[in-house]
Amino acid sequence: MEEKNITQTNQNEITCKNCAAKLKFKPGTTSLNCEYCGTMNEIVIDKSKIREATREIDYQDFINNTVDISAQQQVTTVKCSGCGAETSFDPNVVSSKCDFCGSPMVANEGESHNAITPSALVPFKIEDKQGKQMFQSWLGKLWWAPNNLKKYARSGKLKGMYIPYWTYDSSTNTSYSGQRGTEYQVEENYTDSNGESKTRTVTKVRWTSVSGRVYNSFDDILVVASKSLPVKLQDKLEPWNLNELVPYDNKFLTGFKTESYQVDIKEGFGSAQNKMEPTIERTIKSDIGGDRQRITSKNVMYNNTTFKHILLPIWISVYRYNDKAYRFIINGQTGEVQGERPYSWIKIALAIFVAIIVLLILFLLLGG
Repeated sequence: MEEKNITQTNQNEITCKNCAAKLKFKPGTTSLNCEYCGTMNEIVIDKSKIREATREIDYQDFINNTVDISAQQQVTTVKCSGCGAETSFDPNVVSSKCDFCGSPMVANEGESHNAITPSALVPFKIEDKQGKQMFQSWLGKLWWAPNNLKKYARSGKLKGMYIPYWTYDSSTNTSYSGQRGTEYQVEENYTDSNGESKTRTVTKVRWTSVSGRVYNSFDDILVVASKSLPVKLQDKLEPWNLNELVPYDNKFLTGFKTESYQVDIKEGFGSAQNKMEPTIERTIKSDIGGDRQRITSKNVMYNNTTFKHILLPIWISVYRYNDKAYRFIINGQTGEVQGERPYSWIKIALAIFVAIIVLLILFLLLGG
């Protein structure tokens, strides 16, 4: 008997090969799970296409419009009036709440536009149940949070999102000028508070002007292409294991939402340069040598810069406390947890009051 294959309907719904029910991707596997008959519908990953999926696109050629990005798609997204997030709705969904701030969103307010199709993605490995346990564990560790926070946080549902990222490779050539500091010690005389003459050793620095050139090579500098979450919060989800990238396939997206990129390639490269800056400065200081270093000027040239567009998985929950939205996110690959939380100023004030009392008692005891 011929085996049935996973089928895709006209509404972009992926259906079960056994009973034709709508499927959802099962995190931690390469299968689509049928909630009705239990059949696991395997997603076939063509390993020969992984190299092509992770192929880098020349940045300068793209900016100069001399390279054709044929992999583009028509994307219909709804922009949240509260936080500006742009997310896609599942078929037949007419209204929902923003996954990033909890504001209401209506599908008929969506806009269609062409966007570069992601070339690869990292599938979810953390399941919904695991994510909920991580959320509750995180809440339990918030010592300075208001006592009733857990009650409010329970109202926030955990939702799976694929977030857009750019990755950049670049070779840098940096000329610099600066100063090399060489430390040396001298003995000096001084008069202490009792009027007595004493001698002490003082470290001084002899500065010498220097200049030079250093080279750095950067691979897969990650830049989040979303403006829906604080960059610092998302950066703390790193590192990601990009060795687990697979060719883009919408079968992995079933049951999840996908956000469209809001940061374009040029803006993204500016953020990548900021991430490269500390490494370049460390290399310059190492090249200067000596005991101390000063960088007075530098000129960075970026060569052989390439990029690619990928999707990375996160679990997100939004809960409201005192009319303010707080976000909790989980790296859907590694389980790294980050979140925003309110503070109980009553607890903090009481802690400060108790600390003052303890210090006062110690002072009286020691003074006595």
